[in-house]
Amino acid sequence: MPVFAYKGRNPRGELVQGTLENVSSNAVADQLFNNSITPIEISLAPAVMKLAGGGFLAKLMEKKIGPIDVLMFSRQMHTLLRAGVPIMRALAGLQESTINKTFAKLLQDLRDSLDAGRELSVAMRRQAQVFSPFYVSMVRVGELTGRLEEIFLQLFFHLDFERRTREQIKAALRYPTFVIIAIVAAMVVINIWVIPAFAKVYAGFKAELPFLTRMLIGMSNFMLHYWPLLLTATVAAIIGFRFYIQTPAGKYKWDKFKLHIPVVGDIVKKATLARFARSLALAIKSGVPIVQGLTVVAQVVDNNYIAQRIEQMRDGVERGETILRTAMTAGVFTPVVLQMVAVGEETGAIDELMEEIAGMYDQDVEYQVKNLSAQIEPILIVAIGGMVLVLALGVFLPIWDLGQVALHK
Repeated sequence: MPVFAYKGRNPRGELVQGTLENVSSNAVADQLFNNSITPIEISLAPAVMKLAGGGFLAKLMEKKIGPIDVLMFSRQMHTLLRAGVPIMRALAGLQESTINKTFAKLLQDLRDSLDAGRELSVAMRRQAQVFSPFYVSMVRVGELTGRLEEIFLQLFFHLDFERRTREQIKAALRYPTFVIIAIVAAMVVINIWVIPAFAKVYAGFKAELPFLTRMLIGMSNFMLHYWPLLLTATVAAIIGFRFYIQTPAGKYKWDKFKLHIPVVGDIVKKATLARFARSLALAIKSGVPIVQGLTVVAQVVDNNYIAQRIEQMRDGVERGETILRTAMTAGVFTPVVLQMVAVGEETGAIDELMEEIAGMYDQDVEYQVKNLSAQIEPILIVAIGGMVLVLALGVFLPIWDLGQVALHK
């Protein structure tokens, strides 16, 4: 669609200007009138059209919509709606002020959908690559209950918590990742250049070499002669693994395996359950029935194994069982959490208790993430020490044996 530059005046008589994408200047004028802006001048924007028509290169260089964009959008929508600004005017204001042009196009699409008579949640559902099912469901609840501004605030806190958790985990894994990369690089260098040089020296001894030395030389020869096969096998394994975990059965087994990985598995499990508890608390607070809330939350925990356990809880609640009994059957909650669920059911404050559960898991995750590097360091030290020991013994044992022979002579 063509892009039009416009100038107009808002209800306070102030001059406003910007660009809008639509089928014609008349459609732009109608859009401005719907946003309480009286158009003064509407004309084509050649520069913007040129950029938009850049084809594949323009799309390639287009800035992506990240989690921070959705986070700030939630906060800004809460502020605007709480101030009494209509949704259309709020979206128009955000579209003009946003720096990310891709997100501006998304906001334009939302406005077009609202102009066509769709609800905001329906318009967001069409942008599934940006707005998660949980986000859309919460917006739908806000529309039904008339508490949309509160929903956007709760979504902001929810997304901000997830962002901080992701950043903490990335920061904790940065050092171990660099160490592992350095180990792999060192192994490649040693096998390609160091061990072959020693192998040529040992070949002149015409004596039987120690087992470790023969093993290292064999590994080096295999890497030198069959590196195309190794490279192909590695790439094929990575691609095959990615395809496998995209299948329902593969994703279920991988998500279950992640929960049992030493050191990291417990963090993944607690972070997932914290997301579950916080999401369910938000859904219940917003007026969503418990069965529907469990259905929505199961879609956004990002772990198929735990999602199936949540669906089992939902099925149990539908049959008339208590949340406590279904949570015990799920087998993923600690006794302390189960006790808090029991109290929440007895007092009718399950949403508050779910927030307490989320807080408990959050604190555990934060503590474990801060100490993640300290827990991984001993494993890395042992691995590096073992590698250095094998290399040292493999390289220097023949020299030691020759020295012993020379001393005896």
